[in-house]
Amino acid sequence: MERTKYSSRREFLSRVSTASLLAGSGAAAISSPLSALASPEPRRKTRLGLDNFSIRAFGWKAPKLIEYAASQKVDTLLLSDLNVYESHEADYLGKIGAQAKAAGIELQAGTGSICPTSNSYKEKRWGKAEDHARLLIRTAKSLGANVARCYLGNRRDRDGDGGIYRHIEETVKVCKAVKSEAEDSGVKLAIENHAGDMQAWELVELIEAAGKSFVGATIDSGNATWTLEDPMVNLDLLGPYAVSAGIRDTMIWETDKGATAMWANVGQGLTDWKAYLARFQVVAPKAPFVLEIISYRWAGQMNYLEQDFWKRFPKARAHEFARYVALAKRGKPYTLPAGRPKEDEKAQQRFDLEQSLAYCREELGLGKA
Repeated sequence: MERTKYSSRREFLSRVSTASLLAGSGAAAISSPLSALASPEPRRKTRLGLDNFSIRAFGWKAPKLIEYAASQKVDTLLLSDLNVYESHEADYLGKIGAQAKAAGIELQAGTGSICPTSNSYKEKRWGKAEDHARLLIRTAKSLGANVARCYLGNRRDRDGDGGIYRHIEETVKVCKAVKSEAEDSGVKLAIENHAGDMQAWELVELIEAAGKSFVGATIDSGNATWTLEDPMVNLDLLGPYAVSAGIRDTMIWETDKGATAMWANVGQGLTDWKAYLARFQVVAPKAPFVLEIISYRWAGQMNYLEQDFWKRFPKARAHEFARYVALAKRGKPYTLPAGRPKEDEKAQQRFDLEQSLAYCREELGLGKA
């Protein structure tokens, strides 16, 4: 009996996937990486950037990170945690901002969770969530940055009573509590779809509820795949709100329980990057193309053929899920690329980031000459 149910579910997914491909038209067809049409050539105006989390093993502070970003000829550096500074005093941060300006680097500030009910929130470190958000805003202002990246939590926040929605409500409260500080400082909170916490439409609802005048999105193409989203679906929904990004590639392939999503260097996964960038330039024209490379380390298990899995996604949209299944059907189990350093975390992270930056420069025409 159980085998019959399992088989029919697989057959259903297969039919939904096929139907989604045949039915695509209009905007959906344009944005889909599965389109048989040739990918449009991107317009060369989007800023290229890097997130310091890509090279976290080095433990570099802000001055060294700015020097490195300049050496890589990027336009933007997202300092995505508050620990990269020796001080949070305005005078010190002003000097960091001046160093970046002299190097021709746009800075964006960042931190982790600002949701007090998330398992990701570090109350012992930061105190009340509202105060943490205020520190982030002050830091961004002192740096001369107008973007302050943060997030809700992670995929475990989808478990339990109320699921992700009770955490969304708490995050909205925190944002509203710091509205005046953000608007007075000219700083926009840029909430990321992070580690499987929210699907794109859920983050859109959070932003709209909090106030899009001072809250926007950090669009993360890799994290989208941990919430059953085709990165192009995620881009179409979050792009209009995006002021920052966390870009990386993903390979997805089918398993007996559903699919596995493994992050990869840009150009080595399933994403059609020319199509993605062309769409990015339309729906997120003000956001930099910031790379956050986390390759070949964490794999997300999307066991959507198991009934209990769907308790985490009670409101998932069938037409968006169908696009994800279509991706998984195109993929294959991932193998590490030749030439990548082994058992040396620093060397691995630098190799992965610089290979991805090179792809963006050479294949997509991004970055400084």
